[in-house]
Amino acid sequence: MSTSRRILAGLLAALAVAPAVHAWGRQGHAIVAELAQRRLSPAAEAEVERLLAPEHTRSLADIASWADELRGDDSRADLAKATGKLHYINFRADDCVYVPPRDCADGQCVVGGLDRYVAVLADRTQPDAARLEALKFVVHFVGDVHQPLHAGYRDDKGGNTYQVQFQGKGTNLHSVWDSGLLGTHGKDWRDYAQELDARPAETMPAPIAPRDNVYAQWAEQSCAATRGIYPEGHQIDDAYVAAELPLAERQLRVAGVRLAEVLNRALAK
Repeated sequence: MSTSRRILAGLLAALAVAPAVHAWGRQGHAIVAELAQRRLSPAAEAEVERLLAPEHTRSLADIASWADELRGDDSRADLAKATGKLHYINFRADDCVYVPPRDCADGQCVVGGLDRYVAVLADRTQPDAARLEALKFVVHFVGDVHQPLHAGYRDDKGGNTYQVQFQGKGTNLHSVWDSGLLGTHGKDWRDYAQELDARPAETMPAPIAPRDNVYAQWAEQSCAATRGIYPEGHQIDDAYVAAELPLAERQLRVAGVRLAEVLNRALAK
């Protein structure tokens, strides 16, 4: 093998095991946003449309991955860096109990991100530009907190360092949950959202005490869901997909309902 081919092979191998950085991927985030949009109140729908007008769209799905795309925009590098830790939470203990000073120091986690940007979105005294930016972050972070491995454990960085074999290739568990599982469905995100929305209404998870921070409860519920998703032998096979895809789909549906509830409250007249 030539030197250039060895270098290329090495780069491809490195990419195969590189840590994932996007929760759900574009498909999953678009599905959550679409499911939420179908549940907006008339007041929230009107305000979403007004805020999105400068983006030349009315669709939440169109802005659902914006917070991830910041990382590739040199002009927004400072904002991407400042909000990087707001996409996830790493629990320090396997009991999945949220302890703010330990798990979200200075609000630097997805729970803190939702606290911050929902408040900006709901504040009508804020400039429209700030509220539009907040809307983009809220839509994205609600999706993030429902991807179980974005609320996982610090020791393996939410599954990023847990290597697996999936579809004959090396990758990590986080990446599988970001997009690999959903990709096995084989449908466009619009068709996938329609299919999920047509199913019987999802029974929402029961609240976890204490009830003083609903976003923390969502993170705790996602963390608890990680306990059964680590595959034996580090192999993601058809049996694993059949067993775990329903959980991923449930998380998408629950996220869509909850995002609609957040937006309906924040954007009420």
